[in-house]
Amino acid sequence: MDDAPGSAPPVSIAPRAGRTAVLCGVSGHVPAPVLTNEELTSRFDTSDDWIVTRIGIRERHIVEPGSATSDLAARAGAAALASAGVSAVDMLVLATTTPDHPCPATAPAVAHRLGLGGIPALDVNAVCSGFVYGLATSAGLIASGLARSVLLIGADTFSTLLDPGDRDTVTVFGDGAGAVVLRAGDIGEPGAVLAFDLGSDGELADLITVPAGGSRAPLRPGTPVPGDAHFTMQGRAVYRHAVRRMTESSLAVLGEAGWKPEDVGRFVGHQANLRILTTVAEELGIGADRVYANVDRVGNTAAASIPLALADAADAGLLRAGDRVLLTAFGGGATWGSCALVWPEPPLSAAAGAPGAEASSTR
Repeated sequence: MDDAPGSAPPVSIAPRAGRTAVLCGVSGHVPAPVLTNEELTSRFDTSDDWIVTRIGIRERHIVEPGSATSDLAARAGAAALASAGVSAVDMLVLATTTPDHPCPATAPAVAHRLGLGGIPALDVNAVCSGFVYGLATSAGLIASGLARSVLLIGADTFSTLLDPGDRDTVTVFGDGAGAVVLRAGDIGEPGAVLAFDLGSDGELADLITVPAGGSRAPLRPGTPVPGDAHFTMQGRAVYRHAVRRMTESSLAVLGEAGWKPEDVGRFVGHQANLRILTTVAEELGIGADRVYANVDRVGNTAAASIPLALADAADAGLLRAGDRVLLTAFGGGATWGSCALVWPEPPLSAAAGAPGAEASSTR
C-alpha cells in the first residue's frame, strides 16, 4: 500500500564522522530438538516437496517443554561475549516478541544470568525486524556516548505461540537465538555499522498478530480462549509487503552508505522464506552467489534469524574482513529496516549451537 498522505517517511540515518558502533563478536544458538518436514507430513496434509518448494525449509529447531526465550538468549549471549573476548558490557538489548512473561521484560533476567551486574537492560519488540531495530538502538546508544559497548541478542521461541494444528505457521517457524557484541569505534574501522533505514505502518497490524493476551483483549479466567491466543499471519499479503519494503529499505540504506548493489559482498536478509530472499535479491540486482540463507535448516526464527545467519556464515568462512554486508528485514507491526555494515577482522567465531554447528539444549 502507498504511504498515507502527509505521513512521515521512513527514517534513514548514516553517521557522518567519528564515533560509531563496531561489531566485534557474533554467535548463534538453536535448541537440540529438530522438527523435520517428514515428521510434519504425518500431522498435516502436506509433503516435503511442497514445503521445500513454497518456503525453502527442510527442518527447524524447537525448544523442549520447560525451556524459554531467556534460556536461548543467555546461551547465545555468553557465546557472543566469548567471541568478542570480553566478559562485561555497558548495556544489554534483547530483541524478542516471545518474552518469558508479559511483565517484566526478559532482558534484565538474561543480564543477571550472564553475570553482567546491574547494567541497563531492555527488550525491543519489532517481531521479525527486531534485530535490525535492536541494532539501530544499540548503535544509537554507542554513538550518543550513553554506552561504550552493548550486547545485542535476538531470540524468539515462536513455537510457543503457534496453533499446533495450523500447517501454514508450524511449517514455517523455528526457535533460536543469535547475538552480537558492539563497541565504540571509528567509522573507518572494519566492523563499523554505517547506516540504517527504518520504517513502520500500523495500518498493516493485522497481517502478523497474536490477537489476544494484551490490554486490548486480555486473557482472564472464565473468558473463552479461542484461536486468538495463537499467532496468525496473512501469508500472501505478508509476502507482497515484505518484498516491497525490504527492497525499498535496502535501496535507501545503500544510498545512505554510498554503496551500489554491486558493492555488496554479502546480502543477509531476514530468513522468512527462501522465495522472499531470492526475490528481494533479484529486485536489488544482487547475484545469488552473494545471498546467504540458512532458512532451510532453522526455519523462520523471527528476531534471531539475521544474527543466526551471520554466525553461520562466519563459521562457514563466507564473511571476510572488509566485506560490505547488507541486512534487511520485515516484521509485524508492520515494521521493516535495513543496515549497512562492514565485516570486522577476525577472530570472530560462532560458538557451538549455531545452526552450522552441533546444537545443544540450554538447561
